Amino acid sequence: MAMDKYYIVDRSILPDVVEKVIEARTLLENGKVKQVSEAVKQVGISRGTYYKYKDVVFRPETHLPSRKAVLTLMLHHDRGILSEVLAVLSAANASVLTINQNIPIHDWASVVISVEISELNVSLDDVIAQLRESRGVSDVRLLAVE
Repeated sequence: MAMDKYYIVDRSILPDVVEKVIEARTLLENGKVKQVSEAVKQVGISRGTYYKYKDVVFRPETHLPSRKAVLTLMLHHDRGILSEVLAVLSAANASVLTINQNIPIHDWASVVISVEISELNVSLDDVIAQLRESRGVSDVRLLAVE
């Protein structure tokens, strides 16, 4: 399985559309526009470009007192799996903010966990790798970072 890696790069080496996707998402998040079509028109990109990058590009916010991440995972319906996931997060010094778990379908449940990551003692990549190696865990994805 290919492991995702996350980098912070200088925007000067990225295509202009990346910054515009972030601008469009910010317009939506701040309520300045109500629909994606309005946001992309305002920043000058296509809807396709927006949807291609919207879930994979983020701007680190260094002025915030805390940092948060949202992870999604598929957990096998066995006793203790969620506890083991929480233990991995705790060992990395992440603080769990919310957990949303759906009912298991075919013995797998989707889980969305938001965590405070400003005090991590390892990289976020390492946390994700540890979660992927955990018993009963599959399809670990980073949805957002703030």
